[in-house]
Amino acid sequence: MSSDKQSGSQAQVPDDRAIALTVVIGDDHQVFLDALSVVLGQRNFAVSVARTLPEIMDAVACRRPDVCLIDRNFCHHDCPGVIRQVIVASPGTKILVLSADPLAEGVLEALRAGASGYLHKTRGITALTEAISRIQRGEVVVDVPKAAGSRRNAPQDGVHRLAGYLTTRERQCLRLLVDGLDTAQMAARLDVSPATVRTHVQSMLTKLGAHSRLEAASLAVRYRLLEDMPAA
Repeated sequence: MSSDKQSGSQAQVPDDRAIALTVVIGDDHQVFLDALSVVLGQRNFAVSVARTLPEIMDAVACRRPDVCLIDRNFCHHDCPGVIRQVIVASPGTKILVLSADPLAEGVLEALRAGASGYLHKTRGITALTEAISRIQRGEVVVDVPKAAGSRRNAPQDGVHRLAGYLTTRERQCLRLLVDGLDTAQMAARLDVSPATVRTHVQSMLTKLGAHSRLEAASLAVRYRLLEDMPAA
């Protein structure tokens, strides 16, 4: 398996094929970085790699990629801080955090910092490419292993209990948030006014204890709230 071993300014571009999305990968594990850059390149992504924080900032600022993949423990830097720096360097770039940690820690802090998704490295290349495409379409993606032991731990029980208080309209709004719709799109889908949508969304956020729409969507995905909710 060959790989591009140049700096973050060097991109792998597949020949004779239209490029689907441009991606910058920030990871300080050489083997993983090389393998991932090759595999994504074979799947029609234009890939740039970065092994240090200056490299990833340079690659993002110069290339303005569609998506930036960042290891949660990238170069031992604070992940939310790196996310915010990437957003400043390229506001239009979607950020997907990759983690090898056995526990799903850091999900909410990453999303609050501006990431659009959080994916465990054990999920495989198909899940990764699907996650890249989904966050580029505006969806929130959280794909982490289920907690060991019982189906739900105490935090999950609490979230599901709170979700049980949502009205039919609030459940509909939550589903549409997960799908990446904004206020105007939700209003058109539900055939109500934007003001009505904002009211339902704010009530839903309050009931779930979420600080933002992104956090509410991430809770719905991470704790599989929509699977347990009756159809609206």
